[in-house]
Amino acid sequence: MQVTETLNEGLKRKLSVTIPAADLNSRLDAKLEELKGQANIKGFRPGKVPVSHLKKVYGRSAMSEVMTEAINATVSDTLDEREERAAAQPKVDLPEDQAVINDVLDGKADLAFEVEYEILPPVTLMDIKGVKLDKPVIEVSDEEVETEVKRVFAQNRGYTDKGDEGVVEDGDRLGLSFVGKIDGKEFEGGAADHAHLTVGSGEFIPGFEEQLVGMKKGETREIEVTFPEDYQNAELAGKKATFDVSILHVDGPNDGELDDEFAKRLGLEDVAALRSTVREQMESALASMGRQHMKRQVLDALDDGHKFDVPAQLVDAEFNTIWQRVVHEIEHHGRSFEDEGTTEEDAKAQYKRIAERRVRLGLVVAEIGNQNEVQVTDEEHQQALIAEVRRFPGQEQQVYDYYRKNPQALASLRAPIFENKVVDHIIELGEIAEKKMTREELAKLIQADEDEVPEEHHH
Repeated sequence: MQVTETLNEGLKRKLSVTIPAADLNSRLDAKLEELKGQANIKGFRPGKVPVSHLKKVYGRSAMSEVMTEAINATVSDTLDEREERAAAQPKVDLPEDQAVINDVLDGKADLAFEVEYEILPPVTLMDIKGVKLDKPVIEVSDEEVETEVKRVFAQNRGYTDKGDEGVVEDGDRLGLSFVGKIDGKEFEGGAADHAHLTVGSGEFIPGFEEQLVGMKKGETREIEVTFPEDYQNAELAGKKATFDVSILHVDGPNDGELDDEFAKRLGLEDVAALRSTVREQMESALASMGRQHMKRQVLDALDDGHKFDVPAQLVDAEFNTIWQRVVHEIEHHGRSFEDEGTTEEDAKAQYKRIAERRVRLGLVVAEIGNQNEVQVTDEEHQQALIAEVRRFPGQEQQVYDYYRKNPQALASLRAPIFENKVVDHIIELGEIAEKKMTREELAKLIQADEDEVPEEHHH
């Protein structure tokens, strides 16, 4: 076997390979020996067919199988010898001249072909010990717990429709439709056909709910509001807006008190138990938001600490996945890139950078995981599958079967667990500064993270 390197540029490699006819012929003989035991040919007893006769009958089709096997084995052995790992399936170019191929199939000529591939770059890791990280610390105040307990009470005490004559009062639960406009122009996310709102809950922007009091079922009214300066969507922050609001139905709260009796209806012992459950849930939600922000800091640090070229094939594949979704989103909402304040060219360049970052981080995370023996247990993998199946109520069986039949899809559930374990490992080694902040400040940080680079996707 002869191998000549014809291109070695960055991560790209091209090889010229020749497998001698003698090798192919001995592989063919071995294949025909195998067939000899199974072949059922008229006029011959089983297992007694001469190889020369088999060659006549099966020669070409067996040789084409032999060629495929020989190519795969040769490419794999060659990469092992060169101590290279291909980023994706190497591309094999066979001779185009059919006469040449026929000679190979007839065992008269050597098989010469080209192999093209990109290698996975060697990853030299930064020192991951002592990465500086800010850990968000958010105190859940008694007032916040109280507000949340009241919301739980309002949600679960039950409501009764006030009928066609219903007039909106504080504490009522409404069905409403609305269209929001800024300078007379509708804006993204500012409309709903049938939203629900408990008046006085503060779920909508300040000033919105108060202006609904006194409206009747079926009435439409234009209300004016100003988005808060620190509104999470920067494009709307501080802007004046009008909403055309129609009341679809008005439900008044049932009588009842926030007492132990109510807590028991929710399956809790008493009001104190309700309060502590609510506090735990709030703290746990904040902890997972905090971890999301810390994970982002870890990935940013890894991105800063590793600058190496990544295989174009992997970047293109990642980019295409992202781009399909971006285009679908834009078309689905009937928007254009200009509406989003960008051009298609700029958006492509931005997502190309994001794709490159994701591929590089994927390689870095894999290397850190390997060097630190991070493992995903079968049990964790199984739990991820169960969690995934539960996301599709009513279709559990189909989803489960899909994963069972697609080993690749099943393996893809491993990637996020592996990444999270690597991130946890780095956080454990990190230099952590606790930072007190409010829930709003943390939500803003997470929003800013997302605007800069949408959340990582797994390879």
